[in-house]
Amino acid sequence: MRILEHLLNTLRSASMYNPEVQSAPACILWPDRDRQWEAIAPVLQAELPELFILGEYAPERRTGPAIWLRCVIAGKVASARKVASASRSGAPDRDGLATISDRDGLATPILYLPGISRQDLRAVENCPDQVKALAELQYRGVIWSQLNAKDWTILAFLKSDQGGLGLDVAQDHDTRNAMQLALHRLLDEDVGLLRGKRLGRDYFNTLLTGGDPVRDLLRWLDQAGVFRSGRDENEWQAFVEVCKSQLAFDPQNDGGLAGAGKLADHVGPWQAVWERFCEAPKRYPGIPDRIRKCKTPVFDLFADAESAGGWPQWNEEQEAGLLRDLQAIGKAPSHEGRKKLPAFEKKHGERRALVWAELGEAPLAQALEHLAVLAEITTNGLAAGTIEDMVVGYRSNGWRADDAVIRALSCVAKPAELKAVTTAVRSVYLPWAEESARHLQKIWNREGEQIQASADGLDVDCVLFVDGLRFDCAKRLVQLLEETGCEVQENERWAALPSVTGTGKPAVAPICHADCIAEEPEPGAFDVLSGYQFDKALKENGWLIVRPKDAIPAPVTASPAKYPKLSAVNKLWVEFGDIDHAGHDRGWKLARHMDVLLAEIRDRITALLAAGWERVRVVTDHGWLLLPGGLPKTDLPSALTESKWGRCALLKPGAKAEGRLYPWFWNPNQSFALADGVSCFKKGEDYAHGGLSLQECLTLQLTVACGSDGGEYASVVFSDVVWKGLRCTVAIEGDCSELSFDVRTQPGNPASSVVVGKKAKPLKSNGTASVVVENEDLEGEGATLVLLDATGGLIAQVTAFIGGDDV
Repeated sequence: MRILEHLLNTLRSASMYNPEVQSAPACILWPDRDRQWEAIAPVLQAELPELFILGEYAPERRTGPAIWLRCVIAGKVASARKVASASRSGAPDRDGLATISDRDGLATPILYLPGISRQDLRAVENCPDQVKALAELQYRGVIWSQLNAKDWTILAFLKSDQGGLGLDVAQDHDTRNAMQLALHRLLDEDVGLLRGKRLGRDYFNTLLTGGDPVRDLLRWLDQAGVFRSGRDENEWQAFVEVCKSQLAFDPQNDGGLAGAGKLADHVGPWQAVWERFCEAPKRYPGIPDRIRKCKTPVFDLFADAESAGGWPQWNEEQEAGLLRDLQAIGKAPSHEGRKKLPAFEKKHGERRALVWAELGEAPLAQALEHLAVLAEITTNGLAAGTIEDMVVGYRSNGWRADDAVIRALSCVAKPAELKAVTTAVRSVYLPWAEESARHLQKIWNREGEQIQASADGLDVDCVLFVDGLRFDCAKRLVQLLEETGCEVQENERWAALPSVTGTGKPAVAPICHADCIAEEPEPGAFDVLSGYQFDKALKENGWLIVRPKDAIPAPVTASPAKYPKLSAVNKLWVEFGDIDHAGHDRGWKLARHMDVLLAEIRDRITALLAAGWERVRVVTDHGWLLLPGGLPKTDLPSALTESKWGRCALLKPGAKAEGRLYPWFWNPNQSFALADGVSCFKKGEDYAHGGLSLQECLTLQLTVACGSDGGEYASVVFSDVVWKGLRCTVAIEGDCSELSFDVRTQPGNPASSVVVGKKAKPLKSNGTASVVVENEDLEGEGATLVLLDATGGLIAQVTAFIGGDDV
């Protein structure tokens, strides 16, 4: 029960009497010489319609002089007669006592007398003139006071166990002042939670400032002016007192810069403030600059993240030093660079745990984690043994070098930072990639030409094609899928040569490859089939093509015959996730978008599984090379070529070029020129493919299924779907707690919702939900009905036409 409720009950209970031997009291007199309760009188009046206050005449506020109060008691004031009935019933209570409501249905008037004491009323001859008219009421009414006849003070009411709350309250002067200031907040405190606590000045000051002094201090350090202007004098003084008591710091006199310096040092009680800042530093964007305005300590050679990590200036000095060290690697042989990077990591790695890293102010320390991995992996080369040996080495560890380059580049944005990371990458990664590519090209022979990809014999009904899903990207995708509970099988596949989409995509498609043999490729694209021919071949083989923006249909086996409005097909070819397009457009900046691209692909796969497809085969056409600063250039005169890409070229009839020619996958009699090593026929290309290297040609084919237990919501399915115009009502079987329902054009994209308010509707306890499509022009268009868990993840989905037309 709140303190306010205790106070109200105690006040009203003062009017209790024994009707067998007593007359009902005319009123309850509440003297308060020190005016301690005056500040909350309006609050009490809102809860006590029978409360009237001695003061200036203001009947609308139930305030007036003594004679007016006498009229109230006598029932001569019309508005006062309409006070609400008391909360107690008129019947006698368990002790045989009753209240004034027994008499006329009205609560006993309570007269609050600020500035007047009980002794003033009792000494009638010396009674102040303004209350003489009320003096005789002490005999016809009752006085609300302590058992010792003293006025109820705030401290007495909180502390006394005889008529009060019996709490443990300090009695010093500072506590009394803080208690008085925080009284209006104190009323809402739960008495049960206060029992057993020692209530001193810090408690009351903290209560006045909102109950979270650390948060308030951080807000003040962040925006001192805004914080101060938003608080009245009492709240500000309470905040100051809390800081003085708990932190030995006076915001009013010491100032904000002193506080920022103490925060950066975070010694003693300031450690808790620092930890709170580190939990959510972006809430306080002004604090770092405030610390920068402070004079920094003198950092010696032994300064580290623990002793100096609170100062952004120290972190900036460390970043500047690391920048110089990384740039210097470019002047050293690659084997020395591979030794230096782990040493840098040992020195700077601890800074990744600092708040400055979370705020994006330690990008090189972030990138260094991946550069150290790159140095470790590239220490062991792949340029040895057979093709199978190279595959084993790349599959077990080598791909992590490519992944480390992407992750390191994703950490930086500013030109100087990019230059430093680029220098380190080119120093240790370029020689490693060049050597492995040249060795693969050297040993590529008839055996190598026979191990290229072929999709004949696909044993799944749902295939997802991702353009440019390189080996390392596929590994990251596997991790994302397994984190969602999916089971993933991996199989290495060699891309068709040249490693471009026009050649590689048909090679992994479930079509008859005998129909793809061509005398020569399409000029300039190395295509064996045009886009129209490719789609036609898929359709002739029974595959429905789903583009990125298309809704996902359910398989025939998952679409009950009694729900004919839900679309269903036998075999699905899905195209989604164009990493290759992003690479050509963005170059090295592809690294900064990789997480988003892979997350979108993961969501598309889980959406397919949620739609009822048991297994999803993920295939790709080729990988790619990425090197910030540009791949090395190999000269190939344009006069010798019919068409030329970054890593492959079609020579003119009779033309001869240095280096070996490689047969086209679709016609061994047609040959191509491929650039040596990891070089490129064009200058300044960060991103390229088409040649022969592990990065371009060794890919992963994934087979994805739901986990063995099917997940928490494995049994959740749509049991009914009903359209009435633009209103869609669904019924769900299974555990529907915390699930919600939405209609989307893209199942994995919340922004594609078409319902009113663009917000999913929680399912009712009976497993039903109803939404309305906002745009009537969408009637008849395809959409996807999706079930979502509490985190917004897809649980189940079916396709339908808006309005309910048959699919």
